[in-house]
Amino acid sequence: MILYNVTVSLDPKIQEDWLDWMRSTHIPDVMNTGCFLESRISRVHGEEGEVTYAISYVTESEEIYDHYQATHAVGLQKDHSDRYEGKFAAFRTKLTILEEFKK
Repeated sequence: MILYNVTVSLDPKIQEDWLDWMRSTHIPDVMNTGCFLESRISRVHGEEGEVTYAISYVTESEEIYDHYQATHAVGLQKDHSDRYEGKFAAFRTKLTILEEFKK
């Protein structure tokens, strides 16, 4: 299993609009690609005054992740960049899930 994480730091002035758009449009668009099994959005608690979120997506395999990157990622990232140009910084991380522990 692969966990694809996107960490985004925002201009605080766009936080509510960004959250609304992520919930109503962007995350559903990513999930509608059929490449991911689940997703979640989390608030990163860092320095006072910073507004940072982590959006995590889980996929079954590296092949599906690679397909997402080759087929869907550029367009979806462009939609985000066009809407919030100059008001965010993002970095992406791919992780391999070795084990899961659930209660």
